[in-house]
Amino acid sequence: MPRLLVRRPSPRLADGELTHLERVPVDAALAQRQWDGYVAAFRARGWDVTELAPADEHPDGVFVEDTVVVFDDLAVITRPGADSRRGETASARRAVEASGLPTAAIQAPGTLEGGDVLKIGRTAYVGLSSRTNEPGIAQLRALLAPRGWDVVTVPITTVLHLKTGVTALPDGTVIGYERLVDDPSVYERFVPVPEAEGSAVVVLDEHTVLMSASAPRTAELLQGRGLEVVAVAVTEFEKLEGCVTCLSVRVRG
Repeated sequence: MPRLLVRRPSPRLADGELTHLERVPVDAALAQRQWDGYVAAFRARGWDVTELAPADEHPDGVFVEDTVVVFDDLAVITRPGADSRRGETASARRAVEASGLPTAAIQAPGTLEGGDVLKIGRTAYVGLSSRTNEPGIAQLRALLAPRGWDVVTVPITTVLHLKTGVTALPDGTVIGYERLVDDPSVYERFVPVPEAEGSAVVVLDEHTVLMSASAPRTAELLQGRGLEVVAVAVTEFEKLEGCVTCLSVRVRG
C-alpha cells in the first residue's frame, strides 16, 4: 500500500516565504479545509496516511515534500535553502526512521529542497534554484549513483522550485506551463499545458493523477490522453508558491 506523509497547516501559514509572487491574503480556515480535502483524496484511493507532528512555529511546515525525498528504500533528508525552514526536517526524519526506511542527509554547505526533485524512471531531474545549490546536488548524486540513479541538473530561474514549473505523467511525459519552463528540451517528452496551475500533478496510479481544481482546461487535456483526473482545491497554498506535489511525501512500494 502506498504511503503519504503530510503535516497540517500552521496557523501562521500566511507568513510563509515568497520568492516570485506578491503577498496576498491567505484564509487559514479555508487552507485547513482544503488540506483536509487533499488528504481525503489520497485516502479514498487507498493510500495509508501518516501525519507528521505539527510545526506551528514554521509557516511553511505544511510543504513537507521539501524536507525529505524517497528513492526506493532510501529517504534523503534535505537541507532547505531558506534558513527559516531548516527546523522542519527533524520531525520528517523521525517519521521516516519510524517507518523503517534508511536515511541519509544533505550536509552544509549543500542545500536541497524536495520541490526541486522530479523523478522519472531511474532519473532524478534536480532544479538548481534559489533553494537548491550545486553542493547539494553533488551530494545527492553521490548518494544515488551507487543505487543506479542518474541525476540531471536543471537550472531554474522563473519559478521557486523545479516542480513549480513541471511534473510528470504516469508514462513519464513531462508537462508544464511553457512560460514558466526555462528549457523544455531538457526532457525527452514535453507537453505544454494551458494553465500555470496545471503544471503540477501527483501520480496516484498508472491511470490516475491528482491536480489543482484551478486548471480545468489542463484537466480536459489530460483526460483526452486517457487519464482519470482527481481535482482538489489548493488555492490558499498556490498563493504561497505551493501546489499539489509539495503538500506531501509519497512513499511507494
